[in-house]
Amino acid sequence: MSSKPSKSAARNERRSVKTRSRNDDPLLRLVKDTDAIRREPVRARNELVKPLNDAQRAYDAAMKSSDIVFGIGPAGTGKTWLSIMRAAEALKAKRFAKIVLTRPAVEAGETLGFLPGELDEKFEPYIRPLRDALEEAFGSTHLEYLLKTGTIEARPLAYLRGSTIKDAWLIADEMQNATVAQFKMLLSRVGEGAKFIINGDPDQCDLKGGSGLLDAVRRLKPIEEVSTVAFTRADIVRSGLCAKIVSVYESPSDFRYNADNDERNTEGVKRFINAGGQS
Repeated sequence: MSSKPSKSAARNERRSVKTRSRNDDPLLRLVKDTDAIRREPVRARNELVKPLNDAQRAYDAAMKSSDIVFGIGPAGTGKTWLSIMRAAEALKAKRFAKIVLTRPAVEAGETLGFLPGELDEKFEPYIRPLRDALEEAFGSTHLEYLLKTGTIEARPLAYLRGSTIKDAWLIADEMQNATVAQFKMLLSRVGEGAKFIINGDPDQCDLKGGSGLLDAVRRLKPIEEVSTVAFTRADIVRSGLCAKIVSVYESPSDFRYNADNDERNTEGVKRFINAGGQS
């Protein structure tokens, strides 16, 4: 009997060598380290969730009254966190059958390269901020159950093509990194009994060709089931330091945070939203 390896075994060995030869050690360490870290299980929060400022109150009201809500504004304003908390409440009250999480798989200015594992493992680094908020809403153990049963589903934006989202609360995050074509695809997925919450910061777009976020706001403005809420730097709740950092990057000539400048700095976005993009 010949000891020569079969064709399939030889092919698998070549793939193994090719994979080991890739320059993806930092990413592999990131994924492995994330899996290896044993964190204390997070318990679901019991405190009543309340909006912290006028912008969050407007956003909260919009999520209750509208089928599609755009949350537009800088990082740290609580758009993602509050939308996940309200989605969790709706799921627990059985007003929706599931929660769908999505975002464009676009890196923020760096190339991560080859991502090992199945689709959900590949998408994990992108969806991690949403998962952290979900752990706070449901607790670690119950969240794992909801993920395994498909009651909560995380899908890359591109993989929603051909789907119908119905009886579900969809949260689309970091949508400044979606193109006009991707927005058309996403928004046309809406089915009966669905609610779409679409969050993004136009000032943090990582696309070379430009964002489709404000284009979508303009196109959908005449539809009564759609609401748009604009946040400013004055609405940042993450921390005072976060607000100062955002201020420095948005106004490089002024290194001192001044909340009074928010109206002037966001005047263009507000005018765009209020006028339907016709300026």
